[in-house]
Amino acid sequence: MQNIIIGQYVPGQSFIHKLDPRAKLLTAFLFVIIVFLANNWITYALLGAFTLLAIFVSRLPLRYIYNGLKPILLVIILTFLLHVFLTKEGPLLFDWGFLEVYEGGVKQGIFISLRLLFLIMITSLLTLTTTPIDITVGIETLLGPMKKVGLPVHEFALMMSIALRFIPTLLEETEKIMKAQSARGAQFSSGPIKERLKSIVPLLVPLFVSAFKRAEDLAMAMEARGYRGGEGRTSIRLLKWSGKDTTLFVILLLLCISLLLLRS
Repeated sequence: MQNIIIGQYVPGQSFIHKLDPRAKLLTAFLFVIIVFLANNWITYALLGAFTLLAIFVSRLPLRYIYNGLKPILLVIILTFLLHVFLTKEGPLLFDWGFLEVYEGGVKQGIFISLRLLFLIMITSLLTLTTTPIDITVGIETLLGPMKKVGLPVHEFALMMSIALRFIPTLLEETEKIMKAQSARGAQFSSGPIKERLKSIVPLLVPLFVSAFKRAEDLAMAMEARGYRGGEGRTSIRLLKWSGKDTTLFVILLLLCISLLLLRS
């Protein structure tokens, strides 16, 4: 559970840590779009170089990033296998009874797996290098114009911030409950799959009870401090766009142009 990096923040003084949260939010959003422009080995190599460069500049330990990716490796492997065995394109590479592997399936499986890996790594960098408070202020600022059409921007940003903040807390609570039930004989990592699935049900009940109690305590604390929504509220954090943020967008623009030019 401690290896899951979504929602966690690692303090630092790197180039990415010092960027405006609005720049990081926009970069993550645009990267999700331009990653679909890659369709050959060269374009995926460019995306990989950009992702590795971002990790290097963030000065986050590579071992920490690797441990954080372990929980999703099964999803990536499953995605690869599905494309390998279900995509029937290109020359036939392997034929064993009902199992047929084509060159197009292997290629598509590698590309989709890399795309998923890059997306997870870039979006994880957003939460690893940005505090939940800064993410809240950034989202609220970016969605500010939507207030004119009646969208509750402040409440939406606060909800996102609380969700990110409580992911590590819920994971820690889950681990405590698992250890307590394991001490009482529950089997979560051994035995038949049916029995292991049954052992998860008693885990979910106390976890939901604990989550609802934390939500109630948080709501009561906010009411006790006079919280009444975003109307008329001001922010102590003033965001300032700098040359570093512009540099990031120039690099992202160059990446997008390169992908367009090098597409098959």
